[in-house]
Amino acid sequence: MPRFSIIVPSHGVAGRLSQALDSVLAQSYGDFELIPVCDAPDSPAADVADAHAGRDSRVAPVHSPPSAGLSGARNTGLRTATGSYVLFLDGDDTLAPGALAALNARLTETGDVDVLYVEHERTPWWEGEPTNPAAPLLAKTPAGAFSPSQAPQLTGVQLPAWSAVYRRAFLTDHQLTFPEGPFTDLGWGGLVTLAAERVAALRSVVVRHLLRRQGSRLNLPGAHHHQLLDQVDMVLTRAADSELSGALFEQLFAVVLKTASRPERLPSGHRAFFRRAGRLYRSHRPAGFRAPGGSVGVQHRLLASGAYSAFRALRGANRSASEAAERVPRPRMLRTRLRYALDLRRPLDPNLAVYCAYWGRGYACSPAAIHAKAAELAPHIRSVFLVEPDAVDAVPKGVEHAVIGSRKYWEVLARAKYLVNNANFAEGVVKRRGSVHVQTQHGTPLKKMGVDQSTYPVVAAATGSFAKLLGRVDRWDYNISSNRHSTQMWERAFPGSYEALEYGYPRNDVYYSSTADEVARIRRELGVPEGKTAVLYAPTHRDYRTGFDTGLDLEAFCAAAGDDVVVLLRAHYFYDQGRAKSSGRIIDVTGHRSSEDVCLAADALVTDYSSIMFDYANLDRPIVVYADDWDVYRETRGVYFDLMEAPPGPVARTPEDLAEVFRDGSYAGAESKALRAEFRSRFCEFDDGLAAERVVRRVFLGEPPEAALPVIPLAERVPAPAATLVRS
Repeated sequence: MPRFSIIVPSHGVAGRLSQALDSVLAQSYGDFELIPVCDAPDSPAADVADAHAGRDSRVAPVHSPPSAGLSGARNTGLRTATGSYVLFLDGDDTLAPGALAALNARLTETGDVDVLYVEHERTPWWEGEPTNPAAPLLAKTPAGAFSPSQAPQLTGVQLPAWSAVYRRAFLTDHQLTFPEGPFTDLGWGGLVTLAAERVAALRSVVVRHLLRRQGSRLNLPGAHHHQLLDQVDMVLTRAADSELSGALFEQLFAVVLKTASRPERLPSGHRAFFRRAGRLYRSHRPAGFRAPGGSVGVQHRLLASGAYSAFRALRGANRSASEAAERVPRPRMLRTRLRYALDLRRPLDPNLAVYCAYWGRGYACSPAAIHAKAAELAPHIRSVFLVEPDAVDAVPKGVEHAVIGSRKYWEVLARAKYLVNNANFAEGVVKRRGSVHVQTQHGTPLKKMGVDQSTYPVVAAATGSFAKLLGRVDRWDYNISSNRHSTQMWERAFPGSYEALEYGYPRNDVYYSSTADEVARIRRELGVPEGKTAVLYAPTHRDYRTGFDTGLDLEAFCAAAGDDVVVLLRAHYFYDQGRAKSSGRIIDVTGHRSSEDVCLAADALVTDYSSIMFDYANLDRPIVVYADDWDVYRETRGVYFDLMEAPPGPVARTPEDLAEVFRDGSYAGAESKALRAEFRSRFCEFDDGLAAERVVRRVFLGEPPEAALPVIPLAERVPAPAATLVRS
């Protein structure tokens, strides 16, 4: 009996089948049988398989008609297999070198497990960096063998069948076969998860999956998407009363919602799909199931209630930053292209500046601070702020603006001498000779950024083309930095010929210029009760999660921390839905346009790995780091330094620890103050309240570098007073 049976369906991939088979036969570990599954004895794939069988007796081709589909081919291979363990390989994929040896070593270490989940690499064949989507899931699993209930996030429905190895006796005993129809991997993964008792993980790449340039066939438009619901119904029916029902339910309906939010996949019957999905949702929803937070949670509720019209209005709201950047209109239409081209031929306007923040989300951040200071020191400059249509109403009175994508938008972009952004302008924007681009950034880098993300597959996949990224960096003339750490990291992450302006972040000026009256006014506007301690909770985005999750029971935290505590919840701007969702002692300030206002209102900050901690440190108020998943975050996102070794205050790993540091007052004690002082000396280096003025004088007024205002020493700076200090 061989150690491994490797089953390789080959329908439609005869041209690449030899590469797949060769990758198996070249393995250093040789105790296996290789089972190519071909359409028919006279098919092109059969010729390739027979040639390999003639050279190596371990190759044993079998046949399955195309009408049986992928599930039929795999089941045919399963019936033929004799190995102790079974793994699957698509006919246009390859086994990584040393994969079988690594599998054998891991299985020897873990003993007889029912399923061994492995990593796989997705490789675009036209452009882009390889990604490893299984890595975040496997990173959170126990070190040895474990029960599926110990890692409920690791259900097979999130992984393709070829991202795991299966004990053949386990499959036989439970009579497990691939369900018919499309989305067979989804059904297979769920059924396997429900039957397995002992599983393990191998945190190394076993399969290299070649992404088709045309994309997955399953994502093409067609009626086959309705059969997705058949797989969901089958798995959840089997999962009734299982302790894994909640995890399976959430992950399966994540797939359903993804399809429902893309009506182009269902040219007809989209409403029927939604309605049936809603019925399945209501009938299979486990008792006590809590929908995720953020936009995804809203979609869950709309699906459960059958609110099809509302769902259609919401779809597409929860997009990543890279998607937001891609949504910025480019001059695609012929008339727009011609007008933009003509405007590019006109002279630059030496007194025109355009500003943009967060891809047009509104009048905010350092671009807004520079805009305001330019109006004071350089009134001859005409300043135009670029905003999305839904942000127009939030632009302050008297601020000239242009709607992104409009005729005015392209005109000012073509003719402005000065362009200021905290992200990047649209791909189609041309860097003109004589124009000056100022990149303000919007945070101090703890997590890996720019090209440093290339070795972190989950993040690299969302970043897109690094060549295009560097093309955007080439437009920068100045890059603003708030500390030397940032200067060095920006040089690594965004290599270019720009000049670093170590002037501080203009958006942080208000932390030194605001008065006690202004702090009190902001607290009233946000609804902070008089006399309460306002704790700002600002978790960052997780690249390995979908949708927003607070990661903390905030009501329970308030109850445990003390009667005088209220929480200001500010989710990452990816999840800004533009409306408050406050309740009880929780005040949702996610939609508030100014993070600086929110920080000024807070008496203390609780965050995980958000860059807001670096800005908030300027206020010299207590900071607590809630690091319940630091190891996972560091492994999947990548960081520039170990925050646990140099935190700005106490570090809490559990909700109980977090509540305790507030209950006993240590969050604001002497040790906390000492940690914060060291943190501020490193990361508040140039922030002294004069950053915007330095930028305006250098960029707009042309003052030489040596004329820049000297940085006020940290010990001489006076931050805006906290409300608790005002009361005392």
